[in-house]
Amino acid sequence: MIISKASTMRHRELIIAVVLFMGLVVFGQSLEVSPVTHMLVLLPGLAISGALLGIGLRVDRIQIDEANANGVILIAVGFIFFWMLPRYIDASLVTVTFGILKYLSIPIFVGVLMALGWGRANPYLRGFLKANALSMLGVLSFLYTHAPVRICNSYLVSAQENLGVAFLWTAIFLALVWSYPLFFPKASRSVLRQ
Repeated sequence: MIISKASTMRHRELIIAVVLFMGLVVFGQSLEVSPVTHMLVLLPGLAISGALLGIGLRVDRIQIDEANANGVILIAVGFIFFWMLPRYIDASLVTVTFGILKYLSIPIFVGVLMALGWGRANPYLRGFLKANALSMLGVLSFLYTHAPVRICNSYLVSAQENLGVAFLWTAIFLALVWSYPLFFPKASRSVLRQ
């Protein structure tokens, strides 16, 4: 029996998604100790595990037009904004219900929905969301480093300042990654083909 390459890829992505999700569940409390690892490792890791799950389940084969893809992406962005609010980050640390909600909603409503809609969404929407992400990280960086009070009650002011610096470095890194194809279009296409 010959197993197709696409089927093997699908199984590999499903396995990686499950292993990543289980690893984040097991090490979640360790990652939640610092706001930097909580916001920049745990939450994106949950979204990536959901996206890999969606790719492994072939949600990209679902017939969806551009308008619906835009709507799906905006729903995912709404969940991202929800989990960026300090109030809900604190709630996920102190209440079991919000903790479980975080571990279920981010993979499903951010990761899987992004896997479903990102490739078919309007390029202008994708560009707008990338620009918005960079500006939001910059604003959050300023807010967390200059706020005179604790924004997240679960973390100290010094940890909050570390998160602000980490947001700034994340914005710089994403700006470089996302602008690379603009300056080196041929090189980025050849890298994507390999």
